[in-house]
Amino acid sequence: MTPAFIFFFFLSVMDVCRVKNLVLHGDVAVTNTFLKNADPCTARGCKWPKSGPYVYVPYQISSKFSQKEKDVIIKGLQSFNQDTCIRFVPKRSGHRDFIHFFSQSNGGCWSNIGRQSGGQYISLDRRGCVHHSTVQHEILHALGFHHEQVRSDRDRYVRILFNNIQQSQQGNFRKVQTNNLVTPYDFSSVMHYGKYDFSSNGRPTIEAKSNPKQKFGNARQMSANDVSRVNRLYKCSK
Repeated sequence: MTPAFIFFFFLSVMDVCRVKNLVLHGDVAVTNTFLKNADPCTARGCKWPKSGPYVYVPYQISSKFSQKEKDVIIKGLQSFNQDTCIRFVPKRSGHRDFIHFFSQSNGGCWSNIGRQSGGQYISLDRRGCVHHSTVQHEILHALGFHHEQVRSDRDRYVRILFNNIQQSQQGNFRKVQTNNLVTPYDFSSVMHYGKYDFSSNGRPTIEAKSNPKQKFGNARQMSANDVSRVNRLYKCSK
């Protein structure tokens, strides 16, 4: 079994507690097991099972979303169908594990890391989270990926400016032992924090070592590396 399959994030969201989960790294919901294990995905098998050439992930969308909002979510799901072996299918009565998209006031945008036992939530607050890139971002969490800037080799590429980070949010920048799937650090990943995320003073919280003026964290869709990582993790033929 390889090290943890964990990676990324693109917009600043509040820390929230919902459905008996804690939210770490800005928008990642984790159970108490996560806090006790530095390698949670590997320990409990966070990957969704493969059936033949495809990985089928059942989903359902709360009726609280408007049809336009549902269309945005479905478009995000379908984008994985186009470029990976992941196939999102509507939940049926026989599906035990599934993803449930829901929204509640001040709920923020968040997801668990990888497959959970039974139904798991992806929170998309209707007041700011229902966007294509955000949907892709939270789905990548559910598939087993964490934020780009916490990956194990990040210190080669970015400088974390802790003096500029809100004290209560410094845990969001904690480095994680990750399996990077032989892919390069990617500033264009939809899973990368923005340069000023969680700033306490309006100054940058992350700088690119090669170019301190470089901008990042504003991806509108998955990068080629994001897609490649999904295909490598799930051994897709694409």
